[in-house]
Amino acid sequence: MPLKSSYSDQLKKTDQSLIALLSDRISLLAASESPSLNEQLAGVAPLLAEAGISESVWAGVLKSCHAPLIPKSATNHLSARQITIIGGHGRMGRLFKEQLQQVGHNVSILEPEDWEYADQLLSQTELVLVSVPIESTVDVIKRAAKYLAPNTALCDITSVKTQPTQAMLEHHSGPVMGLHPMFGPNIKSFLGQKVVVCPGRNDNSFQWLLDFLKSQGGELIVCTPEEHDQMMVIIQATQHFCRFSLGVFLAQTRVDIEESLTMSTPNYRQEIDIIKRLFSQNPHLCVDIMLATEERCDAIRSLANTYSRLAKLVLRKDRNALIQEFENTQSFFEEKNNTLLQPLNTTAKTSIQRDFKPQIHTNISI
Repeated sequence: MPLKSSYSDQLKKTDQSLIALLSDRISLLAASESPSLNEQLAGVAPLLAEAGISESVWAGVLKSCHAPLIPKSATNHLSARQITIIGGHGRMGRLFKEQLQQVGHNVSILEPEDWEYADQLLSQTELVLVSVPIESTVDVIKRAAKYLAPNTALCDITSVKTQPTQAMLEHHSGPVMGLHPMFGPNIKSFLGQKVVVCPGRNDNSFQWLLDFLKSQGGELIVCTPEEHDQMMVIIQATQHFCRFSLGVFLAQTRVDIEESLTMSTPNYRQEIDIIKRLFSQNPHLCVDIMLATEERCDAIRSLANTYSRLAKLVLRKDRNALIQEFENTQSFFEEKNNTLLQPLNTTAKTSIQRDFKPQIHTNISI
């Protein structure tokens, strides 16, 4: 019993010190323009690895430190906007509906069965947000554009940007912008979440929406639709295929996942968690992300060829060749690479600059 009491006292003192340090951290963030969450995470990655602390755990701490800094009154005096979300009953549509309604905006929903009311739902609204499956996005944009007033702002939130943005610009004469939320519908807020912004036309018409996302702790990243789609080949399509493949493999081999977790490394637990989240989603969404463009399909085929080539080296037990592959790749990651996409200042309320040129490698070898 004395040992237990001593342990509790020591733990309590450690917690008190930790709370005090977190309080200091929040004060430091509030006193100056803080770096992005990604920058803060990257700065301590070696320390986390040495201490055996998962990056996801530390990312949660960082987000919690930012939460008190979101101005609670930032949206108290906003003018209520009239918004229609096409596909608002979908999971991502519901998320945006809830977040926008929480700050006082009036949000209407248009679903497939509601097109007979499209004139009243679309013609008088200030913003139309298209949140439908990838394969339906362009057709929905064409159909909706017929009802829009010239000053209605039109944007989509699908994970492909070139074709939807072109369709919006072609079929609607008013403000156009492409958005891609880099998160799933299970989040509780926009705090620490990235949203890619692809300007189209009359960007200032969307400034209130971008200011809202920033006020909620979101991080905005600007690029062209073409640059976005090129990067999503790697960021989304190939990653989905990797995890989709591993999940299928684990199911085929009938691995006891729970038992494997009892003796797993932190990285394995994190990967299993990601795979579980992937397979908890709508299968159509996952598959559509991989099949969305020919570039994505080509990249996945190239990745599969790489898997096959490396697997042959393993089967031949070609140790020297595998080491050479490792060292070649090691050299690639050791090279100093510039940030691919520059985040917008998350505190300033500056309008989007149309001449913004993100630093990006435009010739990706896939």
